[in-house]
This record gives sequence, structure tokens and C-alpha cells, in this order.
Amino acid sequence: MELDPTTVLPPPTTESIQSFEKAYRITLPSDFVEFLRNGNGGVPVEKVFVANHRERVLESFLCILENSENDLVNGWRDIDVVISQLDERLIDDENLIGMNVIPIAVLFGGDFLCLDFRHSQDAPAIAVWDHEQSDEFSPHLEVVADSFTEFTSQLKS
Repeated sequence: MELDPTTVLPPPTTESIQSFEKAYRITLPSDFVEFLRNGNGGVPVEKVFVANHRERVLESFLCILENSENDLVNGWRDIDVVISQLDERLIDDENLIGMNVIPIAVLFGGDFLCLDFRHSQDAPAIAVWDHEQSDEFSPHLEVVADSFTEFTSQLKS
């Protein structure tokens, strides 16, 4: 997947990734970690994919920043920041400790592309989170790929 090089942010440190995983009690898939190391927060050149017979546009991948509070330009795109904004609308179990749906990209129209760990902690699916149909403890997710690598191969111009 080609990214606009002017949009790629510095890669997160190994410690930042491990801290993120520990905080949310998940293990990010290796293909997504590799992407973060090379394309943190990047905008893909090919942005269009099909979900449920409808074309969707990926505006930007989210990022892991060292200090999102001090980054006035990109802080809103930090995965932690987005999780804190969506909070209960991402999970379906109010007793869950950690997270089982992790937003990874902003889609045109206010939806998000997510890693969906609900059915597998080892191999999360890629799903579209619909902001209009999701409610507290009732996220509306539509699986679009079985892995991050499979998803990136679906992107077109």
C-alpha cells in the first residue's frame, strides 16, 4: 500500500506500542504493527474500498503518538484519543476490562475502520464501525476483511 509520504508521522516506539497493548489488553497483529512503524497516521494514495456493495473512502489512518496532548495538529488522530471519544459505543460488554474494538482509520462520513477482536484475540478482523447505527454498548460493525493485510489489498483509486 502506497502512502502520501507527507502525511506519515514518526513511528511509535516499541515501548509505546507495548503500553498501548497493555492498557487495552490486546495484542496488535504483526502486520498492523509493521504498518505503524512505516506508515503511522498516513493517508493512502488508493483510498476506496467496497463494503456491503457500497464504496467507502478511507480518509486517514489513525496513529499512536508519544504525546497526543502536546500535538495540536495530529492529536485528534491518536488512537487513544479516538477511543476516549467513542468509549462505550465501541464495546458491547459494559463489564469488559480493556477494549475489543480498536479504531485504526477515519472513513469519510464519520465512520471508523477498526480491528475487531470480539471473535478472536489472536486474529482480529477488520470492520467498519458505523457511527449512525452504534449506541452505548451496542456497536454496529461490518466485517470487511479477515486481516489488515487483506484489507490493504482491497484499496483502490
